[in-house]
Amino acid sequence: MTESYVIIGDGISGSSAAETLREENPDADITVVTDEGEPLYNRILIKEFAKGKLPEAPISIHDEDWYDERDIDLELNTLVTGLDTDAHEVYTHESETLEYDKLLVATGGTPAQLPVPGSDADGVHHFWTFQDARRIREDAEEADSGVIVGAGLLGIDLAAICAAQGVDAHYLMRGDRWWRYALSEDGADIIHEALDEKGVTPVFDSGASEFVTDDDGNVVETIDSNGERYDSEFAGVAIGLDFNVEFIQDAGFDIETGILVDEYMRTGVEDVYAAGDITEFYDVVLEEHAQNGSWGSAKQQGSVAAKAMAADDVEEDVEEFRWVSSYSITHFDFPFLSFGFPTTGDDECERTYDDQEWRRLTFKDGKLIGGVLIGNLAPQSKYKQLIREEAQVADQQDVLLEENFDLDDLDF
Repeated sequence: MTESYVIIGDGISGSSAAETLREENPDADITVVTDEGEPLYNRILIKEFAKGKLPEAPISIHDEDWYDERDIDLELNTLVTGLDTDAHEVYTHESETLEYDKLLVATGGTPAQLPVPGSDADGVHHFWTFQDARRIREDAEEADSGVIVGAGLLGIDLAAICAAQGVDAHYLMRGDRWWRYALSEDGADIIHEALDEKGVTPVFDSGASEFVTDDDGNVVETIDSNGERYDSEFAGVAIGLDFNVEFIQDAGFDIETGILVDEYMRTGVEDVYAAGDITEFYDVVLEEHAQNGSWGSAKQQGSVAAKAMAADDVEEDVEEFRWVSSYSITHFDFPFLSFGFPTTGDDECERTYDDQEWRRLTFKDGKLIGGVLIGNLAPQSKYKQLIREEAQVADQQDVLLEENFDLDDLDF
């Protein structure tokens, strides 16, 4: 009998899974369901579109013909409302029932809402989808003043959009520095100075307590947690994701902040897999469950999940998920890259090389597990190799922090 696969979500993990499944099983029935109105696009490039640096065309990755050519049924604008794992059925908002032999959940997340008055006002933006980017670009082009809330990797994208669009912006951060879980004051100061040079003013130990609107419901001012007021015709909020697990809450999954899966993307529910942002996957290097929202990680998870879905013997036929993720920022005159797990671990080391070059590494149980590079990204491939090989190198930090160290200089 022909195998039937259903994939919920057409982000990079879902699309990667669909492509891999077709390669693994040329005769299978494959259906991809997404609540978005357009096929896969490049989430990395939408920030450049919002900055006004790119037209729409280069951002799209797949058109509907791509799915037709691979005999993949793509259902756009389709919201999944329920799931019966015993019956192997998926239910949609249009009362459609999709039967499956194997199911992949790759629904990602939705930007978390800031629980303050005015957070739903016109002009208050969250940045996740292509449609979000279109609205952000349109409003930022017209705004003279703005605020950004959320001192993380998405927040700084919004700050860069304000800078590129000439918006006089204040960047409200709850702590004493940007991305305080991964950067020390020395590393963060490089980012703060770069933001200032771009016309974005960091405001520390702050945060939004209210968005004030005019009579038409448009945001015009932001009040921070200290009572300071900032003109803001534009507001960008990036305080994390709420993962899209509502439709599976009663389906027997192990859910913490995301769906727990093993190193083959298997959930605890028979014939159901999960991939991408929504997962807490078992990381074989950390030897514990972890989450990672990078594009490369999500793509690889989709491929691993698909191979496991199509395999006769998963442990025998499929290579486990082993991936060192990375995330880069290109908004400034210097490059920035984080890799692995820079916000966790039991040991760390860092070094400043000049006013635009800095490095920090994190370790767990003697193994390198992550880091941040500012200014010089050349060592990244060596660090990633050490992570993949689970090398015990925490006792050789001086060598690791040499500007152009050689792997042959390490004893592992």
